[in-house]
Amino acid sequence: MRDLLAELRIRLEHVADLQDTAALLGWDQATYMPAGGSQTRGRQLATIARLAHEALVDPAIGSLLDRLEPELESIDPDSDEARLISVTRFDYDRATQVPAHFLAEFEKHASHGYQLWVQARPADDFALVADHLERTVELSRRYSSFFSGYQHVADALIDESDRGMTVARLRPLFRELRARLLPLVDATTAGGGQAPGNAGSAREVADGSPLRACYPEAAQIAFGEEVIRAFGFDFRRGRQDRSGHPFATALGDGDVRITTRVREADLSEALFSSLHEAGHGMYEQGIDPGLHGTPLAGGTSAGVHESQSRLWENVVGRSYAFWRHYFPLLRERFPDQLTEVSLEAFYAAVNLVSRSLIRTDADELTYNLHVMIRFELECELLEGTLAVADLADAWRERYRSDLGVDSGGDSDGVLQDMHWFSGLVGGAFQGYTIGNILSAQFYAAASKAQPDLPEQMASGSFGGLHAWLKENIWRHGRKYTPDELLLRATGSEMSIEPYLAYLSDKYRRLYPAG
Repeated sequence: MRDLLAELRIRLEHVADLQDTAALLGWDQATYMPAGGSQTRGRQLATIARLAHEALVDPAIGSLLDRLEPELESIDPDSDEARLISVTRFDYDRATQVPAHFLAEFEKHASHGYQLWVQARPADDFALVADHLERTVELSRRYSSFFSGYQHVADALIDESDRGMTVARLRPLFRELRARLLPLVDATTAGGGQAPGNAGSAREVADGSPLRACYPEAAQIAFGEEVIRAFGFDFRRGRQDRSGHPFATALGDGDVRITTRVREADLSEALFSSLHEAGHGMYEQGIDPGLHGTPLAGGTSAGVHESQSRLWENVVGRSYAFWRHYFPLLRERFPDQLTEVSLEAFYAAVNLVSRSLIRTDADELTYNLHVMIRFELECELLEGTLAVADLADAWRERYRSDLGVDSGGDSDGVLQDMHWFSGLVGGAFQGYTIGNILSAQFYAAASKAQPDLPEQMASGSFGGLHAWLKENIWRHGRKYTPDELLLRATGSEMSIEPYLAYLSDKYRRLYPAG
């Protein structure tokens, strides 16, 4: 068995090397590549995707799995070896159902789509990408058709990102979450968005003005990097750059890249993007080194991955305890902008609730409404009950009904996210709301183990939380399914109750009645 596992790992490392190379090309495309290189980069990514796919579906891997699986009865089912065999089987069986030429075709299509989106959004020109999106929907349906045993056309796409999740499971969950979020949103935005109070008393500011002064770019980046270093993001094994849409990517053991974007007129843009992507980055950096080079070296699902970014961005980074420590330091860096601003006013500003157009700028209360609109629209696109030609109008109607705002043009509407224009339609957006739900559930479990976490954060110490997350989540990589990992870490199945309790407690203090 040892020899068979060694041979399997050699083959899987070859696959991982190709996948990491594709990730590096994608990172470069989003950061430093000149726009003129898009056509060539699309061809390069298509070639790498084909080679990686061919390496994974090599019959030799199937033969190794066939010979190894009978040995599973004799070893610990939770061992790295047993989980490597089962996860590789899952990936192998899925990959063998998808023709390599399809993946190459889609990679080329997606790379071209990203460049079209980069042009279309600032031009407010949905027509520029409409035909491309029509083709993306067709390709997404075709991709889903390669897999059997799913009840909904989106299920195969969702299962790839969030294993075990289905439309039948998510739709009722999202309906209940929406129904319970709307009263909280209404209470905090009554009268046109009344001003929040401080950590528990009278209302103090009417808008986010403390964030809207001129904050020089270099100083913003320096402050954000100081914070994420304190969180535990390891710059010896990672780096931060700028991109149009912040993201994180792992290029193998010891090389994790994150990006941010800066607006000098908005302090929150770069700071919270850095905190968010650092959460993703620390997850990747915290994976057991022994899992690298195998399918186990990665987050167990999109939702669990997102839970880590949202935990550090929101549960930590927008907490009163966090700002008790960091606001005096921030005011020292930006005295002209913040000398007259109190801690309470600044804390209220970073937690201001408003009905807005942009998902990535949304506050914690309204964010999931943005996600659930997208999830339902993409399900309808895949079902064929919504045509691409009607998508922009459907988007505007959902925003009017759910958030009470009108996007007007498409640049802040259907064009605001790159996902549908650089990837599949379906299987991505649900992970954001799953991540929000799990962020509170994981933090509640960590707080039970370490009741003094707020006091630790108020002193600028994040090692306790970092260590708990690494021990209970990060180090396992993909060894466990999302449901298994959640049960092991928290002792319970996924529930919206800890998340709603967190939001209700926080915002009822910020927005007291009356």
